[in-house]
Amino acid sequence: MVMTRRVAIGLPVLLLADSLGGAETADQRNARMRWWREARFGMFVHWGLYSGLAGTWEGKPVGDRGGMEWIQDRVKADTETYAKRAIPLFQPKPGFAREWARLAKEAGCRYVVVTSKHHDGFALHDSKVSDFDAGSVLGRDLIREIVDAVRAEGLRIGFYHSVIDWHHDQYEYARSKQLPHPLKGRPYPNGARDHAKYVEYLHAQVNELVSGYGPVDILWWDYSAQDFQGQEAWRAFDLMDRVRAKHPAIVMNNRLFRIPEAGFTGMGTDAVSARLDPKYGDFITPEQHIPATGMPGVDWETCMTMNTTWGYSEHDHAWKSDETLIRNLIDIASKGGNYLLNIGPKSDGSAPAESVKAMQAIGAWMKVNGEAVYATAAGPFEKLDWGRCTQKQLRNGKSRLYLHVFDWPKDGRLVVPLANGAGVRARLMASGKSLPVQATAGQISIAVGVQAPDRIASVIALDLDGPPSVAR
Repeated sequence: MVMTRRVAIGLPVLLLADSLGGAETADQRNARMRWWREARFGMFVHWGLYSGLAGTWEGKPVGDRGGMEWIQDRVKADTETYAKRAIPLFQPKPGFAREWARLAKEAGCRYVVVTSKHHDGFALHDSKVSDFDAGSVLGRDLIREIVDAVRAEGLRIGFYHSVIDWHHDQYEYARSKQLPHPLKGRPYPNGARDHAKYVEYLHAQVNELVSGYGPVDILWWDYSAQDFQGQEAWRAFDLMDRVRAKHPAIVMNNRLFRIPEAGFTGMGTDAVSARLDPKYGDFITPEQHIPATGMPGVDWETCMTMNTTWGYSEHDHAWKSDETLIRNLIDIASKGGNYLLNIGPKSDGSAPAESVKAMQAIGAWMKVNGEAVYATAAGPFEKLDWGRCTQKQLRNGKSRLYLHVFDWPKDGRLVVPLANGAGVRARLMASGKSLPVQATAGQISIAVGVQAPDRIASVIALDLDGPPSVAR
């Protein structure tokens, strides 16, 4: 295993214009972002009309890989046909939200982000400006049920909200050659459209979400194109101001924009860079991958599926192993990022058995080792052949390193390239047992024994009298 060099504890902080026209100071930004930076682990939920279709159209699988929340676009269905097929299959059971919230809590997540509206345009709340929403169609406010359940478990709540919309009859999809639409390349079926009317609708629905559900912790926008983004496409700054006026402490991602200053280098999911002017958002969103060296200097969050689809598909069985998911969480934390791990519930709201099992496995590991993930910063080492490292600053100038050992040493001695090894104390997280440490020139050797406590990742805590000094 190789770990490339990370940033030291703490992030460079820029000034951010707030919704009142002033400037957010470094201290204010750090205070606002603190809970999110310390959380490290959240649960993403993609759920909507597409969940009932489950990757099947007209009795045939649309595919066994890739996002089935895009099924309307993949089969090129107009919104009337899509709604006619999907609505009868979407039947949320009572108590589904409680199951999600408890699963997130059991897994060790600190926040939940749920799709309030995906690209198909179907909103999960009781919207007064639409008839294509859960209130109108089901007579239920599913967002209310979700918010209440998540808060009951003491977790933070966020809304994923799509700014593109395949349902709205004034959304001018022809204005972008890069954004998807089921009717792309075909004329508008209802004649000329007025995109400004769609933007008013977008703002009105967002206003409902940030006005009617108490404190909202995260708004996760999705998404923009290089040829259609920002103020032109969504009146993005006005939208962000509207949200911050209601929730000054809210954290928002960068996907209202698709420009270099907002952390994007192109249209691909991996076309991101460690560059973010805070006026475009609070964090960068690598999708389905972990940046090799982290993203020094900015806040970032990798969002990832457990198989290959965000929305539920009965045909996708490419489930990641417990080992992969747990090591992903560790890898991301060791690089200073957050992990937003998706579940795609079925039409009734039940999480797939594979997702439940995986979240429970992560939770079992976190119960023992969560201290080595929460509120940690990127580790200081350029390379560790045996695993990863996270770190914390302690009081009185002391520090603690958490060594996440993936490949347990066969000879029972773990070598760490620390130059300041004198006085280092080591203990095994699983048992609290102290471990002997021997310091030599440019490294320390810890007697860990030949048996790994955890086959996936065993954690050793190292307490130092000062900041770590990495051997060169």
